[in-house]
Parts: sequence; C-alpha cells; structure tokens
Amino acid sequence: MDRHRRPQPQEDTQPSLLLRVPRRVDSTAFWSRVALWCAFAVWGVVLIRLDFRDGEMGGAFLHRPLLVFHEAGHVVFALLGHWMAVAGGTLGQLLMPLILGGALLLTNRDPFGAALGLWLFGVSLLDVAPYMYDALHPQLMLLSGTTGEEGGHDWIYLFSSLGWLPRSQFVGNLTHKLGAVVVIVSLLWAAWVLLRQHARLDGTVLNED
Repeated sequence: MDRHRRPQPQEDTQPSLLLRVPRRVDSTAFWSRVALWCAFAVWGVVLIRLDFRDGEMGGAFLHRPLLVFHEAGHVVFALLGHWMAVAGGTLGQLLMPLILGGALLLTNRDPFGAALGLWLFGVSLLDVAPYMYDALHPQLMLLSGTTGEEGGHDWIYLFSSLGWLPRSQFVGNLTHKLGAVVVIVSLLWAAWVLLRQHARLDGTVLNED
C-alpha cells in the first residue's frame, strides 16, 4: 500500500441552495446582475416611500402587471366558493412572485433570481396595503370606475366578514411595513449571493455551473 498517496481534492460544498453559486462565474453576467441589483434597490426604495394611505402605489408601473394576476386569482379561487373568490384576487398577486421565485431556486438553482422573486412579493404586499387601508373610508377608484362605497371592494367584504373592518387601517399599515421589510431582506439576500459570486469570477464562462 502506498502510504504517501496524495489526498484527493474534496468537492466544493455549498452551504445551502439559498446561497448557491457556480464554481466559475462569468464576469459579464456578474456585472449585469450587479447593475440589475442597483436598479431594483433604487426602485424598491421609491416604491416603499410612496404614500400607501392615498393609493399612490396605484400609479406605479408594477401595479398594472400585478393587477392582471389579481384578477386571475379571482377566477382561479372561485372554485372554492364566494369568500375565496373575493380573497383570491389578493392571493393570486401574492402567490405569483412566490411561485416564480421558487421555480428559479428549485429548478434553475438560481438564488439571485429567487431573491428578485421575493422582491416582487414584497412589492405585491406594498400594492395590497392601500386597498386594505382604504376599506374603512373608501376613496380609491376601482376598476368599475366607482369607489368601494358603491360595492365591489374586496377588503370591505373580507374585513366585514371577519369583523375586522374597524382594524382595516391598522392591517393596511402593518402590511405596508411587512412589504418594506420583505423588499429589504430580498435585496440583502441578493447582495450576499453577488458577494459570493464575486469571489469566483473567472473571465468568460460559457456555461456557469
């Protein structure tokens, strides 16, 4: 037996899928991700600073795409009864970014992309908060062209059915704060992934893995 055999190199282990990085990182792709992170960071701060109490979020660019998933949620969850059909609008727009982020993490093993999916979930919470806050004294204009006083306001119905209507502004305020925290956490997660990727920059890499 050769007692002087050289030890075999151990495999590079990853701490978890949440922080996984390729063994070799393409420089161009990395700096593109850094630029994307900077854009999402600035965008996130702008959205957090919008006044949710007067529905300013409704004028943001992302409100329209989120509204598509909101309306789709009403249709999908209608299979579970009227109450779930109404709640399904909010559930639809909250579940969509979570499903997107989960797919990027589990299927593509892309924690950076998953972090941006979490960012979108946080923004979706910011988008829901004004609607909740508005339930007590409805002023926001709905798709019908009327305010919630004339019917069709999801959260007036939901809060009333739960006996929470007097607390609607508190819940809306809390939801906005939660959305802000999620946006910040997602950016910190993405930044940590980028920091780990920076340590493995290796020029031009055709297939990061």
